[in-house]
Amino acid sequence: MDTFELLQHYWWFLVSLLGALLVFLLFVQGGQSLLYRFGRTAEEKERIVGSLGRKWELTFTTLVTFGGAFFASFPLFYSTSFGGAFYVWMAILLVFVVQAVSYEYRAKAGNFLGMKTYDAFLFINGCCGPLLIGVAVGTFFTGANFAVDTANIGNTQAAAATVSHWTTPWRGLEAVLDYRNLALGIAVLLLARALGMLYLINDLDDETIRRRARRELRIEGPAFVLFFLIFLVSILCSAGWAADAGTGVISIEPYKYLRNLLEMPAVLIFLLAGVAAVLTGLIKGIFTDSRKGIWFAGAGTVATVLALLLTAGWNGTAYYPSLTDPQSSLTIRNSSSSLFTLQVMSWVSLLIPFVVAYIWYAWRSLARKEPAEGAEVEKEGY
Repeated sequence: MDTFELLQHYWWFLVSLLGALLVFLLFVQGGQSLLYRFGRTAEEKERIVGSLGRKWELTFTTLVTFGGAFFASFPLFYSTSFGGAFYVWMAILLVFVVQAVSYEYRAKAGNFLGMKTYDAFLFINGCCGPLLIGVAVGTFFTGANFAVDTANIGNTQAAAATVSHWTTPWRGLEAVLDYRNLALGIAVLLLARALGMLYLINDLDDETIRRRARRELRIEGPAFVLFFLIFLVSILCSAGWAADAGTGVISIEPYKYLRNLLEMPAVLIFLLAGVAAVLTGLIKGIFTDSRKGIWFAGAGTVATVLALLLTAGWNGTAYYPSLTDPQSSLTIRNSSSSLFTLQVMSWVSLLIPFVVAYIWYAWRSLARKEPAEGAEVEKEGY
């Protein structure tokens, strides 16, 4: 493996890690989707929003960082997917924007929409955000309707300068017609809700809300497992798109993702360990009085999602298959930035441990800060 290929694998790992952290941090969205179910009084609702409000910026920041890292390291994917399936990505952006606005203005004096409207925005973000992200990520395995003409790169003629184009008028919305994408979207939503319940059990000293969360976990925990298994089994049993190491020619390969896991045993171990950790967290939340289920389920979520994304991009796999023209499928080799760009960014990536340390410090500091009432809540915008 030469330096360029090594850096391409390195940056796919970093992007996958950011994606895995993002899915874990969607517990904020999951908690928001439970706002009406668990917040049956004004006081309970304020406690839930106050608890989640101390963490929502971490999710938003990770989403932006994930998008930025993807754009910088694999720009052809960014231009193809974000420029083609823009209905889906604009919907995701919209629901996260209304979340930011809601936390900022929900309790501000004189806001013209009213607190109930902002609570509805938080609920919409909590339900639609994870669902849409799950459906979009599902296309990494199931493919999308686009075509790429790399000969147009560098073409100065405006009419011919388009490198990629979408081949359906639905601009990405057709992804919901594939049951595998929909199964993953529902699984991510149910996982976010389960993580939200485990987080509230851990963070709130409210026995009533904890009791409701444990009771709800008995329903949504198994439901998440069911939809995740539907997606996982269907992917492992289906064909995938493989790229020839020498020529780069894309071909359909039976059981590609299953073969990837068998040929990358470390990734397989990560996947199995992650699934086991998520199940442990759910069991702790449902059957015991432990408040530590969020840490088991959170770590398991990161490991599982990381393993799945590595399976989608490593081992000569097209991580964004084209259903229109298989040779247009994107791999980490044909869609990455230049060697120089990846080298420079790799030096910058050495700062990541310091960023993670800051996030951990901020998490701990905010966790020690009790949500205030009255004027203080208004000050924080919760």
